[in-house]
Amino acid sequence: MKSLIKILVLAVVLVAVSCKKDTAPNYQFMPNMYESVGYETYGEAAFKDGVEAQLPAEGSIARGFIPFDIENSTEGYMLAKEILKSPLDSLSVDLERGKALYDIYCGICHGNKGDGQGNLVKREKILGIPSYDDAGRAITEGSIYHTIYYGKNAMGSYANQLKEEERWQVVSYVLELKANLEK
Repeated sequence: MKSLIKILVLAVVLVAVSCKKDTAPNYQFMPNMYESVGYETYGEAAFKDGVEAQLPAEGSIARGFIPFDIENSTEGYMLAKEILKSPLDSLSVDLERGKALYDIYCGICHGNKGDGQGNLVKREKILGIPSYDDAGRAITEGSIYHTIYYGKNAMGSYANQLKEEERWQVVSYVLELKANLEK
């Protein structure tokens, strides 16, 4: 009798194992945990205003974003010019990377040498780009960073295109170009 039960159990196990297909998915318990329900962006939602697309909570800061506390004004520009210094030490300044970023974002207007003779100026698409060594400019680390962050005159902001560390690399390269022009 005991051997009959053992044979019956063995047969059931063999049938269960032989019916298993590796190509077909197994049963899913609680499938909502694996497959989330998709919502239309402007469709009905569970939120009180009935719209799925919500604004971030007040005072929240995006991941990876570091707020810049100096305001976008003439006073802010002068303050940045006086007090703002690069957080990069001499070992973390990479002039080759700064040059690559400068050539992509700045060289088209300011020129690859910083002389204000970029391709757009040569083709007369924009006018009045001063050289970095102009006596009236007196640019500093802070003024360059403020200008990259907020833009100035016809130049737009590059805060969305360049991360904070990349902006400081460009600032270091601009100061290098200025030093080369003043020689």
